[in-house]
Amino acid sequence: MDRAVMGPRFSRATTIATIATAVAIAAALLLLPAVRRWSAAERSVDASTVRIASVTRGDLQRDLSVQARVVAALHPALFSPAQGIINLKTKAGTEVKRGDVLATIESTELRSSLAQAESQLASMRADLERQKIVTRQSDYRARQQVDLLKLRADAAQRSLNRYQSMFTQGLGNRADLEAAQDGLRIAELEYAQARKELDLGNETLRFELQNREQQVVRQESATAELRRKADELTVRAPFDGMIAGIGVQDRDAVSPNQSLLTIVNLSSFELELPLPEEYAQETSIGNPASISVNGRDYLGHVTAISPEVVNSQVNATVAFTGQAPAGLKQSQRVTARLVFESKRNVLELPRGAFFESGGGRSAYVVDGSLATRRAVAFGASSTGEVEIVSGLREGEKVIVSDTTTFSGAKSVLLR
Repeated sequence: MDRAVMGPRFSRATTIATIATAVAIAAALLLLPAVRRWSAAERSVDASTVRIASVTRGDLQRDLSVQARVVAALHPALFSPAQGIINLKTKAGTEVKRGDVLATIESTELRSSLAQAESQLASMRADLERQKIVTRQSDYRARQQVDLLKLRADAAQRSLNRYQSMFTQGLGNRADLEAAQDGLRIAELEYAQARKELDLGNETLRFELQNREQQVVRQESATAELRRKADELTVRAPFDGMIAGIGVQDRDAVSPNQSLLTIVNLSSFELELPLPEEYAQETSIGNPASISVNGRDYLGHVTAISPEVVNSQVNATVAFTGQAPAGLKQSQRVTARLVFESKRNVLELPRGAFFESGGGRSAYVVDGSLATRRAVAFGASSTGEVEIVSGLREGEKVIVSDTTTFSGAKSVLLR
């Protein structure tokens, strides 16, 4: 006959221990990869303190963005032409038109010198006209004398002809003939001498007349210069613009060539921008630029570069290509971007502190929670992106924030 046999029974403690062991084994298997990464990482950082970006493909412009200052292309200083007392007719910040009177200078000394020069010029002109009359009179007298001696020579020739005819016919004597011959030679010599004296006299009179004319020209030049300086005692605006600054007070005594005021041309603006020393070699005259004014971009180009480095910076000048935007003011701050190179379809990363902290030769590639340092070759860089030449693939994630705290570790755990 069959009978029931009771099997072995496990206690409650044994069951709980078995379940706990199974759970522990499963957890160990799940945590094994993390433990391996933890053990492989040399350092550990908080993941919220780093910035991660993906490698993408796109177009890159190698450029430089700087803060520029608006300056007037024409901003001359006006100077005092002479010593005197100034009367100001304007003030700083006033807009003026070309030809407007800005100031007048009272210079008694210059006015007196001009009056004396004009009086002396009038006297010299009168002397010149008098000399012209004297020249004509002397010429008339000399010509009259020549004509008289010519008539005397002709009369002596006729007299000699008569004596010669009478001597041939035996009606005259030889003494009278010889006397007639001597009279002709004397008359001819006097006539020839008179002609030479006429030529020399005319030459002397012409020289004297030219000397007087040159004296008049010199005095006219000196008078014109004094008149120009007297006209400049009224200081006028050379173009439409604005008075930028005044260096003297009303009724001040000013000296010659003393700076009075500065005027700026509001229709011609350019930019003054400081460039870092390392970009000085790459920047050249004609380099294109983009200028941001009130939210709009305007084209420009570099027109001048300073040959001197001051405080690790080089000053450059940028002019607007075409019409400048309206409403610009002297010393206004704007943003200018110089474009050095454009590349298409390249691997790129957002530019960050990792580029400088890694020395431009390495980057930390993120795989899960582990960041591994990898050698990377960078190419051109702009203000926002940097080109990847080798070492990274499209889609990989890279830490783009400062990695100085990693202390050059080969791998870092992001917890």
